[in-house]
Amino acid sequence: MSFRPTLDFLLYDWLKATELTQRDRFADHSRETFDAVLDTCERIAREKYAPFNRLVDVEEPRFDGEKVILPQATLQAHRAYAASGMLSAAQDYDDGGMQLPYTIEAAANSFFAMASVSIGSSLLTKGNANLLLVHGTPAQKDVFARNEFSGRFAGTMCLSEPQAGSSLSDITTRAVPDGPGFEDDPLGPRYRLKGNKMWISSGEHELTENIVHLVLAKIPGPDGKLVPGTRGISLFIVPKKLVGIDGQLTGERNDVALAGLNHKLGWRGTTNTLLNFGEGKYPVRGEQGGGLDGHGAGAIGYLVGSPGKGLHCMFHMMNEARIGVGMAATMLGMAGYHASLDYARHRPQGRPVASAAQSGTGTAAKDPAQPQVRIIEHADIKRMLLAQKAYSEGALALELYCARLVDEQHTASPDPADEARLLLEVLTPIAKSWPSEWCLEANSLAIQIHGGYGYTRDFPVEQYWRDNRLNMIHEGTHGIQGLDLLGRKVLMEGGRGLSLLGGRVQGTIAQAAGHPALAPHAHALGNALQQVGDATRAAWATGNPVEALANAVPYMQAFGHMVLAWIWLDVALAAQAAPASPAQVGRLGAARYFFHYELPKIGAWLHVVSHRDTTCAAFPEDAF
Repeated sequence: MSFRPTLDFLLYDWLKATELTQRDRFADHSRETFDAVLDTCERIAREKYAPFNRLVDVEEPRFDGEKVILPQATLQAHRAYAASGMLSAAQDYDDGGMQLPYTIEAAANSFFAMASVSIGSSLLTKGNANLLLVHGTPAQKDVFARNEFSGRFAGTMCLSEPQAGSSLSDITTRAVPDGPGFEDDPLGPRYRLKGNKMWISSGEHELTENIVHLVLAKIPGPDGKLVPGTRGISLFIVPKKLVGIDGQLTGERNDVALAGLNHKLGWRGTTNTLLNFGEGKYPVRGEQGGGLDGHGAGAIGYLVGSPGKGLHCMFHMMNEARIGVGMAATMLGMAGYHASLDYARHRPQGRPVASAAQSGTGTAAKDPAQPQVRIIEHADIKRMLLAQKAYSEGALALELYCARLVDEQHTASPDPADEARLLLEVLTPIAKSWPSEWCLEANSLAIQIHGGYGYTRDFPVEQYWRDNRLNMIHEGTHGIQGLDLLGRKVLMEGGRGLSLLGGRVQGTIAQAAGHPALAPHAHALGNALQQVGDATRAAWATGNPVEALANAVPYMQAFGHMVLAWIWLDVALAAQAAPASPAQVGRLGAARYFFHYELPKIGAWLHVVSHRDTTCAAFPEDAF
């Protein structure tokens, strides 16, 4: 079963993606070229990814002491993806790209996420290269970014450390100038790095000629001490293998060593690593005779941007990765939905409940003489299927809307572009967190529909759940996203982003109010928007961040449900305008489900926010 009709509806009927071809940047494109890209990616995902999803789950990466070994299918999938041009799909023609709208790129990548998120589609490589295009020097763009876009090199992001986790202010990886003349290297100011990085996805493999690590580290001050907090963090390119200014490998290995592989609940096809930088396993001779001990000790790294501005640069990649995580979570939810829908349509079990009058017993009962029915005929199965449909298709609409904002930010006239930038800032925590929570719930419901079979490896739904469970953690946990939303995003620029979002929501409400079938939903969404606004003000009424942020996650859950209700109402307007069909009945039914079963939940979430409830924050440790 394909989700392509849903994707096409959201792209063309709802988001009007073909209107982007009126922009100069996309003038060479049309619906035909967009469809050709989607067709190609759907085919590659079907042929090179989906058949091997279970294989890469079972045959985990292993380290033989020299290199990481992955199934041959992973290499073949990577080569097919690189050959498709999708690594550079949105880049300029001059850079070998297709100048595709990001909206189409995101839609195309959804096929790979659904087919096998564990094999992946080089999300970090693209994010790494995109960061370098914005913050790197011309030489860094030519040598590193463009080779990543071509598929020769892969990329990572190295932030967390074993002792620091998500607290980047506490990282201890050090970077010191590589002797006299360190600033004169054609690839950028050259430093030597020592430290350890944890949870590095795709940190070691043999899929590409080289791996380009983007590493956060601190440059010691004149006293030799690291600057506390995030002000001292800088960003460095640390290639696995050293590269010349011509982009060719020098034949020398950089001092980046695999310390171990993490064995994970899900995403088992992707290596997740602990890396040691500068431990001396692969000592590199210092060209200038400098280094940490005067003999070139440490991994060679090239400064990106200015010293102390590393976190600012890295956020470019982190925000892109957060939307990518949201899409991965979405498509895992979609995969589980389609699997359980197929199962429910074919699995006979149970019999319909007869009324008391029909049963002749005075109570509702079942007639054992009647044939079994397919489980999709049971109301509770329909409830669980509708929930999955509402979660996954709503999340897909949200991710594509955010992708469209990226295109608006980069190609619209100045005022709409700035609005798109600010809206994307506000929505990014939701785009990452909401699918990672609720499409995980969709996967849980998919297991429930399969019953005991769902708990076995005979069916794929248990793997979808395991793969999806990571998404609430990586690229910023749920708690971090909640703090970002309530502590920063809704307040930034005097609350202008929140006001812009409110204006968009009000616009949809006004349109829907004129349709009798949608008017009750419009009214409910108006109330939800008011509740979120009131709770935001109440949370910050005392100006005390400790009180305001004590319930940041419930706030984010309510905020997310309000946003998804808006998305569903907007989609429902497009569905009503489209020709009648079972698909449009399904979309309108999913919207109705969301408004009847999901949106009412926000009251409980916002109650503790508005009252600045301290039940959790003030709970004494010894009482646990």
